[in-house]
Amino acid sequence: MKTYTVAMVRERLAQALDEAQQGQPVFIERRGVTYRISVETPASSGRVRRRSIEILDPAVERGQWTWDWTPRQMRFRGKRRAR
Repeated sequence: MKTYTVAMVRERLAQALDEAQQGQPVFIERRGVTYRISVETPASSGRVRRRSIEILDPAVERGQWTWDWTPRQMRFRGKRRAR
């Protein structure tokens, strides 16, 4: 058990938080009142994340694409297959 005064914790807050995260009990005393630092892990939301980007074109998935450069814009096009 580690006990700090308020003045000590001002200087060593990161150390006190690290000790609490490692599971060691950490207490802070201030004017006769003792405070305890404990770690609470957030509960998972249980939501399943969906993909943000899906590859719709099989040519893109296989890497068979390129860009056409024109003076005004770039255009996406699939590569032609060699015969």
